Amino acid sequence: MKPLTYLLFLFTIAPVLGLAQNGTLKGRVYDALNNEPLPFAVVVVDGTQYSGTTDLDGNYVIDGVPAGLYNITCQLLGYRTSTIYEIQIRPSKPAQVDFAMEQQTQELNEVTVTAADQFEKKAESPVSVNVIGINEIQRNPGGNQDISRVIQSLPGVATGVAFRNDIIVRGGGPNENKFYLDGIEIPAINHFATQGSSGGPVGMINVNFIREVDFYTGAFPSNRGNTLSSLMEIKLKDGRSDKIGGIFQIGASDVGLTLEGPLGKKTTFLASARRSYLQFLFSALDLPFLPTYNDFQFKTKTVFNKHHQLTVLGLGAIDNFELNTAANETPEQRYILNYLPVNEQWNYSIGAKYTWFAAESYTDVVLSRFMLNNSAFKYQNNDENQEQLLDYTSQEIENKLRLEHHRKWGGIRINFGGGFEQAKYNTLTDDKRFANGFVLNYSSDLMVYKWALFGQASRSFMDNRIDLSLGLRADAMDFSPTTSNLLNQFSPRVAFSFNFSDELSFNANWGIYYQLPPYTTLGFRDQVTGELVNTEVGYIQNTQYVAGFAYIFPFSGRLSLEGFYKDYQNYPFLLNDSINLANLGGDFGVIGNAPAESTGKGRAYGVELSYQQKLYKGFFGVAAFTYVRSEFTDKNGEYIPSSWDNRFFASITGGKKFGKNWEVGIQYQFLGGAPYTPYDVVATANIQNWDNIGFGIPDYDRLNSQRLESFNRVNIRVDKKWFFERFSLDVYIDIQNLLGDEVAGQPFLDVQRDSNGDPIVDPNDPSQYLLTSLPNQTGTTLPTIGLIFEF
Repeated sequence: MKPLTYLLFLFTIAPVLGLAQNGTLKGRVYDALNNEPLPFAVVVVDGTQYSGTTDLDGNYVIDGVPAGLYNITCQLLGYRTSTIYEIQIRPSKPAQVDFAMEQQTQELNEVTVTAADQFEKKAESPVSVNVIGINEIQRNPGGNQDISRVIQSLPGVATGVAFRNDIIVRGGGPNENKFYLDGIEIPAINHFATQGSSGGPVGMINVNFIREVDFYTGAFPSNRGNTLSSLMEIKLKDGRSDKIGGIFQIGASDVGLTLEGPLGKKTTFLASARRSYLQFLFSALDLPFLPTYNDFQFKTKTVFNKHHQLTVLGLGAIDNFELNTAANETPEQRYILNYLPVNEQWNYSIGAKYTWFAAESYTDVVLSRFMLNNSAFKYQNNDENQEQLLDYTSQEIENKLRLEHHRKWGGIRINFGGGFEQAKYNTLTDDKRFANGFVLNYSSDLMVYKWALFGQASRSFMDNRIDLSLGLRADAMDFSPTTSNLLNQFSPRVAFSFNFSDELSFNANWGIYYQLPPYTTLGFRDQVTGELVNTEVGYIQNTQYVAGFAYIFPFSGRLSLEGFYKDYQNYPFLLNDSINLANLGGDFGVIGNAPAESTGKGRAYGVELSYQQKLYKGFFGVAAFTYVRSEFTDKNGEYIPSSWDNRFFASITGGKKFGKNWEVGIQYQFLGGAPYTPYDVVATANIQNWDNIGFGIPDYDRLNSQRLESFNRVNIRVDKKWFFERFSLDVYIDIQNLLGDEVAGQPFLDVQRDSNGDPIVDPNDPSQYLLTSLPNQTGTTLPTIGLIFEF
């Protein structure tokens, strides 16, 4: 009862201590193209009488703003009005809000604010883009301040019933997504990631670093390649420049510390470290596995002068996945312990972006490195004195260089550039004698070089009535003669918008996109000859068509209706299992390390209806409804439902800010049942198969022929904030799956065991074990009390 007593004590005395209730808003207003300061811009705290004007250096300061959450608007003649939503004002530190202003393309005699100014629309990506801010991420019910979970409330993104962060966008697999921090690519953003895919149970990115997220589900700009389903552009904030500060945080699964401040007159920093205690929760729930993770993140930004600046950032994780062998009382626990390996994984990304501003342009030079180390081992009966069933080690390394130039020529906005990359992949399984004489001796070492060219031009016509953008991109790699020809991966894209009014617009996009298969597929070698097997595998091609309407309301709301069609070609088809690689990636382990050929095809199509309400008179929310069909070819060339064919899913998230800094949010999620492949009973019961694999073998002759039940979930979160002169405090209660709804997953297929726990041999067939079916229920209510202490 002590934690509850402390919490009640805090709620009692905090109002007495919280005397300081006013804060400061400051920042810089500058031209987005050349970084020149913009004097005489007016910055307004929406809904209040507080405002300020920038000086000759583009700086402004607004003092005495009451503590709270506000939208901030900047206006300047000749520039498009800009609004930044949900800025937290607190007495303990100034709120830094900078505005990068875009020039208007038509002549204006006065500043006007329209509904369209509330939601930025990019000419190159007028469809399939959602923008979410830091407060929307932090307060998302059930999101646990994890960006991968938060975006599951957006249109086109399917949620998951299990404890994973797989991002399933518009019927595409979880390996079809790409992530960038401040323009630097970060291949891994989840702990315990599936090698060859992008999912995992917990996000790595510290949300205290985030300023805003642009999430693309299509219409990808040409400077971003190697993605088929989504692109996440995460914009990080800069460290504070006045003094050292930080955030201490305890959440559902981890404890962390973030520090920020100056490193001299020209450099600021952000740094954080987090440590999980998820293993204690899993142990208390008698789960047979105990995950432990650590992550570290930093960012420095050096502004040498208004023409030159440098950003350096890093993100890393150390993950350990151990077995809880004491949790072996139920058949379900023993089944999981029988096949689940011990896994150790670490990865890091580090990068630098140098930006040079000229009179009418700017240039980015980006250099980055990523490394993943993934190992797993398994012993018979989880006893290291018995036969070793698995001994796997693999590494992936990417070194990248990218140059981008942005400029304006007349009324045309142009960006162009190129990239070069060195990628290494290796894997090793030691030559060991496994159970029943089965031997696996597989190793590979692969190095490839990649290069790309891209360009995009955008222009508005008829006084901004029409927006048109044309993008071109070409990628290549020295893996084979086919992949080394840029023209074989030529990727055009066109975006079009017609604005009927400031509020209503029709938007469309067409594009051809390419993505490499995972390194596990490219680097797969013959166990006997050591030669690469999949030399005919090339880039996956995806042609997308998107069109829809958007209407922006004057009360900071946006209604959108979009239809989409995605046509997949050249998807790797795994020959041993006769399954398209697109159906894999939603589980732990490794995917794609098998013989394959680029013969797979697929299609995903559907419609999305969404409404986003930015903060307005204390209300906020997002409602998204998606109907999608996702189908890929089987071994007979027939289109069948893919593993991501949930058909219909919906998410409704809403909340209200009340007086005295109380806030309540609630979320409802519905997920249609996904297809699954039933087990091959005969193959699973085979003694040699079971002793080496330990779980059910799918019957790919009946690929995705059965379907799970639909799933409903309600999450709720309540926040209470206090503001003091030197610090602020946020105490929250977050309850995931409030109603405790359960869904039956695919039943486990296990062997029958005798009183000693040994498998029972089928008396009618000595080569087979007797089998039994075990229930697989998902759906646990998970309450959390969290604390965010900011100083």
